[in-house]
Amino acid sequence: MPTSSDNRRGVLAMIAAMALFVVNDAFVKLATTAYPTGQVLALRGLVATAAALALVRGLGRFSDLRALANPMVIVRASLEGLVAVAFITALAHLPLANITAILQAASLFVVALAALLGIESVGWRRWAAIGIGFVGVLIVVRPSSDGFNAYTLVALLSAVLVSVRDLVTRQIQSKVPSTVVTFSTTIVVGLTGLALGLAEDWQPLRMRETIYLVCAALFVALGNYGIIVAYRDADVSLVSGFRYTVLVFAILVGIAIWGDWPDGPALVGASLIVGSGLYTLHRQRVRSGQPLKETPPS
Repeated sequence: MPTSSDNRRGVLAMIAAMALFVVNDAFVKLATTAYPTGQVLALRGLVATAAALALVRGLGRFSDLRALANPMVIVRASLEGLVAVAFITALAHLPLANITAILQAASLFVVALAALLGIESVGWRRWAAIGIGFVGVLIVVRPSSDGFNAYTLVALLSAVLVSVRDLVTRQIQSKVPSTVVTFSTTIVVGLTGLALGLAEDWQPLRMRETIYLVCAALFVALGNYGIIVAYRDADVSLVSGFRYTVLVFAILVGIAIWGDWPDGPALVGASLIVGSGLYTLHRQRVRSGQPLKETPPS
């Protein structure tokens, strides 16, 4: 059972990770005006891998790199590669606040998947809350309006992949250092970008956009480390609630850089997603007081 200290560390790590990810997203979105998705992933992955390796060295974890062969670490890193492709593809064509709101459905998908896989028993109240959350997603996506495009489906796919990734993260044994998991993620995402780049026309390097990607790489490396720390040895039903702080950061950054003020329907949809997600987490704590997912055997 997680201690109060574990939960406090998890909450702070989650908030920090959300802020770091939004800053990363902003830099990536700026870079996508000049580079295709594969080139963005490859260039950012190169710098992020170097930053993660430096973190491993700085913490004296070189001897733990053998854990890179851990099957669950490989699965998580592979899922992260797919998340990155889907998210960055959608990010280039959607407002930052909108795609961030859609991504918050990941918390609802986590609960639904946990129920379907038999990890967690979900009652009718939480199923109702999940349904309301999906209504919120539809309001943000607005499939019947002129604002709908295929990239909203790509954004939804990234949300599903994030939920699966988070479930896998909890199955990684605690003896595997978070720095190693972060390092594996940066490697796979970079290689995914290189593979995707084989089907793209890469553009000549530009100083400004390349600097954006270097900054994004540093922020995403730290954000990945933060999200892993947040979900390790903490009460996920508590920590996951603070994922929604990312909406505040995304709205502020979107307004500051692009002048994207969320409209009424987007705010209503985002509120439904956040409210339903928080309620499902509340019901989890009321019913069992246990973490959302089983603790992996040591």
